[in-house]
This record gives sequence, structure tokens and C-alpha cells, in this order.
Amino acid sequence: MRAAMAEAEVGDDVLDRDPTMRALEERVAGYLGAADALWTPSGSMGNLIALMSHLRRGDAFLAPLGAHVLDAELGTAAWLAGGMPRPMEHDGGPGKVTPDAVRRAAGPEGPYFTLRTTLLCLENTHNAAGGTVTRPEEHATVAAAAKAAGLAVHLDGARLWHAAVKLGAPPAALTVGADTVQVCLSKGLGAPVGSVVAGSANFVEEARRLRKMLGGGVRQGGVLAAAGLVALDRVDRLAEDHERATTLAAGLRERGWRLQDPETNIVLVDVADLPGTLRRFEEAGVRASAMSGKVRLMTHADLTDADIDTALARIGPLETAPPGRNGTARPVSRSHSRPAGR
Repeated sequence: MRAAMAEAEVGDDVLDRDPTMRALEERVAGYLGAADALWTPSGSMGNLIALMSHLRRGDAFLAPLGAHVLDAELGTAAWLAGGMPRPMEHDGGPGKVTPDAVRRAAGPEGPYFTLRTTLLCLENTHNAAGGTVTRPEEHATVAAAAKAAGLAVHLDGARLWHAAVKLGAPPAALTVGADTVQVCLSKGLGAPVGSVVAGSANFVEEARRLRKMLGGGVRQGGVLAAAGLVALDRVDRLAEDHERATTLAAGLRERGWRLQDPETNIVLVDVADLPGTLRRFEEAGVRASAMSGKVRLMTHADLTDADIDTALARIGPLETAPPGRNGTARPVSRSHSRPAGR
């Protein structure tokens, strides 16, 4: 990837487009079934550009609870795009909403002083729900309900590659009915930076202006786009991450930990003492983070099967501290790490 970056053909992407950047955008647009696409420095900027394009100040938008646009983008949907967020319960399963819920939330048009709901934001896979996958038919029926209710649809597909690999489906099968789509080139694919937002030619023309407004225009962007092109060649290997996540989850369950079965590469562990458990993992040399009140473990391209075995050995059983770096186990007091659910 670094060699491709060093050898990239470059131009001025702010003025007359960078050839390597353009090749990346056209390739992603083809994958997503979109007319055109635009590179952005981050997925958050890609989502924000889409929301700024779809919303007028004071418009409400719908999104599943815990969606990235709601909880992990510093409120820019409201702050910069001017939208009023309306979170929706996961009535269709973890990370999912149903067509009926969308129709109810969209509601009938009221008098001039009522809040207008104009946009539905979906997320596939849903990060905070544990990387859960929305199937093509589920996505299509929800998108159709939104369109029938007069809503535009934006799909935060930062991890759409994971969903496509899990389902054995082309990415375009997961974007039907979406007006705009954002996909990330670093989530499991290894690019150091970059996302792509896609839609109609008119949308991309406006998105390029918005990107410049937000400070996302770059000059010799081909250096970064070259990494994205290499990343796209690695999509199929995401299946390895999914398999290792399943192995990790099974090993944790055997050791007494409580967790849901992962659909992709995110393992969420239910614990009674979240801060204490995170400290315990850190002390054992296992990096983890908090998400949705649980411990989040993620498998990725830099891990091997042996790394999964090592992580399980270091974490150890629920009631026992993980072995230290020298392999010596230490007991854990109940106040430091308690069994989940007690």
C-alpha cells in the first residue's frame, strides 16, 4: 500500500481533479450502483456532506438508536447540517427499524409550524449494535417505505463491505433506494485515511462544493487515493476477520463471559463492571474499548489465528485475572471484576 502511494499518478484535485482520485471515485461508484462518487478525508465528513445536501435548517431526520450520525459525529448533523435528530427504537432487530416504524415516524404533513421530517439515515452494518447486518430485502423495504412517505434516504455504509462479504452479495444490492451512500476505506480494509460518498451526478457536484467548504479539498490526493484502491482489492479478506471474531466469541463464552454471537468482526461482551474490565484487559495486553455499555473487541487485518489464542489466554476465565506477561495467573477480587448479571 505504501509503495502504491509513493508511485501514484497525481494532479490537483481542488482544481481539475487528480487522476488517481478520480479512478477511485469511479470504481466505488460502480460498486455501489451510483452515478458518481466523491472522496472525503473521513466517513464523518462524508455523512455530514450528505446530510447538508438533504436537509434544510430545522428539518427533522430519522435514524436508528445508536447510529454513528447520532452519537459519534459530535452533533454535526444538528450543528452544521441544521437537522433535528429523531432516534428510532430497534424494532426490527439490533440496529434495524421496520417499514411500519418509518411510516409512523414520518407522519402526515401538519400545519406550517410543525416539524418537517425529510430524511431517513440508515447504517449497515450498525456499529453500536455489534456490527449487525441488514439484508438486501430488509433494506429495500425500509427504503421504499421512506420514499413513499416523502423522505430522502442516506445510507451510512462505513462498514458496508463487511455486510456484503457476510451475505455474499454485491455492495450495490445493499444500496437500493438510497439517495446517497457513504463507505469507508479504512474499516478493515487498511487504508490510512479516506471514505467515499456517492449518489447522483448532481449530488456529487454539490458535494464537491460542500467538501471544500468543510476543508476537505486536497491537492495531490492521488497519494491517498492509491491506498484506497489497494484497500478495495482486500474486501474479500474481511471474511477472515469475521471467522476470527466467531472464534474469539466462542472462546470467551467457554471461559464464562456473556456475549452475543457476532455477525461480522465486532464482539460485544456484557460485563457488570465496565471500567474495571477494561482495565483488566489493558493490564493483560488486550486492547479493547467501550461501546453501548459493553466491552468491544474487534478483529482486523493485522491479527492472526495465533493472536486470537493469545488474547483468550490473556483474558482468561471471567472469575480469574488474566495471566501476566510471564504467564502467572492472578486472582481477582469480586469488587474488581464481577460475573456479568450479578
